[in-house]
Amino acid sequence: MRAELEAIHRAGVPGVWAEVRENGEVWRGAAGEAAPDMRHRVGSVTKTFTAAAVLQLVERGKIGLDMPVHGEATVRELLNMTSGLADYRFLAFPSVLEGSPRSLEDNRFRHFYPRELIELGTSAPAVPPGTYSNTGYLLLGRLIEKVTGMTAERWITRHVVERAGLRNTMFPTGTRIEGPHPRMLEALFGLLDPPRDYSVYDMSWVGVAASLISTVEDLNLFFAALLDGRVVSPESLAEMQKTGPVVAFDGSTVDYGLGLHRHGDFWGHDGSVWGAGTWSFHSADGERQVSLAINLQRWQDKAIDEALAAFQRKALRV
Repeated sequence: MRAELEAIHRAGVPGVWAEVRENGEVWRGAAGEAAPDMRHRVGSVTKTFTAAAVLQLVERGKIGLDMPVHGEATVRELLNMTSGLADYRFLAFPSVLEGSPRSLEDNRFRHFYPRELIELGTSAPAVPPGTYSNTGYLLLGRLIEKVTGMTAERWITRHVVERAGLRNTMFPTGTRIEGPHPRMLEALFGLLDPPRDYSVYDMSWVGVAASLISTVEDLNLFFAALLDGRVVSPESLAEMQKTGPVVAFDGSTVDYGLGLHRHGDFWGHDGSVWGAGTWSFHSADGERQVSLAINLQRWQDKAIDEALAAFQRKALRV
């Protein structure tokens, strides 16, 4: 495993770290400018936490999975990406479509309010159901707030993060990550050369869709608790594991449920925000878990893709 991490580093990722658990045994490793216990931004892995919070409210009878939230879009459709709502990314960061990284820098310290981003997504032309979008998860965050009377971040922290016993998982309260963390380097497919460090960034642009901070250890603990029925009920977990095809931002098709991916016989989620990437997948029986973090995003080197794929195969034993 250590050799596979070193190969990812040699291929061009400045820092890479991981934790693998198998039958109660734990292995942690790192290569480059990284350490296994570092905190990092986990991107869309946040969606699994948000989805779990929503399912808890379903269990309490506060909301229904087939209840309309926006127009005819239901809670279930927002969770599984079949609502047809467009993503707001390129509307919030318009220069990216023009081939310029300017708006990434312009928005570094800009605070977005969820209603601004939701308005961008819901006002845009509809997309085919099964198209990946952050907009629906921001709507779910607003629903949590309406039903509970507290911020979605606080509700998720109290009822999901704390229930799972996580000590290094939190929503950001400012632009910085507290505690040991790496640089987070964004290449934007070569538009930023050399890649720029965005470890200091206002993450309000993704909110409860993708702003969570965690560690590879905490992610393994969380998914172990989730898949063991200790975060949501077995019935809710079964709903989360009803999947269909969803086209991701990179054009690939993933088998997506209610905030969960299926990857062969494994369940989990991956995530990406400016400069930070995460990959976390777990066997349904809890016998094998893998969480990986890297501090470079949107590279153009196929050697990195190949090295990451080799690590995943080795870690999952597939």
